[in-house]
Amino acid sequence: MAANTISTKTYRDKYRMASLDKLLRKALVAEKICMVDRTGVKTIQNPYTSQPSAVVQAIAGTYQINAWQTTDDTLTVDQEVIYAEHVFDFERTLTNFDLFAARTDEQNFAVAYAIDKYVLNVLVKNAGDTYSTPSGSFGTAANFPIIMANLISKVAGYAEAYNGLYLVVENTDLVGIIQQEAVSGFNFADAALRNGFMTNYMGVEIYVVRTGTFQTYSAGSNSFQNQGKRLFGVRNMCTYAHPQGIKFEEKGVSEKTGKEIVTYGYIGAKVWATKAALTIAIVGVGAPSPSLSASPSASVSPSSSASSSPSPSA
Repeated sequence: MAANTISTKTYRDKYRMASLDKLLRKALVAEKICMVDRTGVKTIQNPYTSQPSAVVQAIAGTYQINAWQTTDDTLTVDQEVIYAEHVFDFERTLTNFDLFAARTDEQNFAVAYAIDKYVLNVLVKNAGDTYSTPSGSFGTAANFPIIMANLISKVAGYAEAYNGLYLVVENTDLVGIIQQEAVSGFNFADAALRNGFMTNYMGVEIYVVRTGTFQTYSAGSNSFQNQGKRLFGVRNMCTYAHPQGIKFEEKGVSEKTGKEIVTYGYIGAKVWATKAALTIAIVGVGAPSPSLSASPSASVSPSSSASSSPSPSA
């Protein structure tokens, strides 16, 4: 008996979702550990005075006059993050999905992620202190409590430490962290074994970003040498400015049907001089491999309206 021939289009199709599926998205961390300013300002000023040092002396009723000074400290919004595409009208009309909505959503995340990565790298670059991990770093389970104890001791004793502590690591660092959590005391180990990775250890909130977040790369007018580094500090001691948030434009252009979609935002980040000691760059973690992604990649570039004078902010 001859076999029947059925064309591909004869069979029924079903779409898994009513809209285009989204690519895997990386966790955003910067807003959880920094103060965020979305007002439409170019600069944020934070001048400070020199710190006096009182003396203890035998009662004499005399004293010495000391000189003091003020120092300027400024955050400048001097970078922009941007990504653009063109969707032709025939692409919008003849497809099953809302391409404008899908591409706008992907662009929004691409810009948000570029901002997040930029801010984290600025904090590492301008951290007020460093800590070198033991051999094997986070990959060796026994190192984790040692690393945490040393990091906490660096900020302990400051009043601001009660704002809460954070640690930002990459996903490859969890190999040793999770192993250590699973054997850290009865109750904690049971919770880790039952619930998986615990996001708080020794009172420190642990945030995980993807491999390749801390890199040696250039972004806008800044260059970073952050490969093999991680971040620890006190919450809300640094600021990043993001005036009016992420912006979106949809515009028609000559000689093309459809519209251009442009998503962008302005950014500036600052480790304030008075609080720099509360942001720690962790070094010696290893050399992470760069991450690969098929998602849109927004670029960071100097804002065209930025002043040509050197800025004290990153």
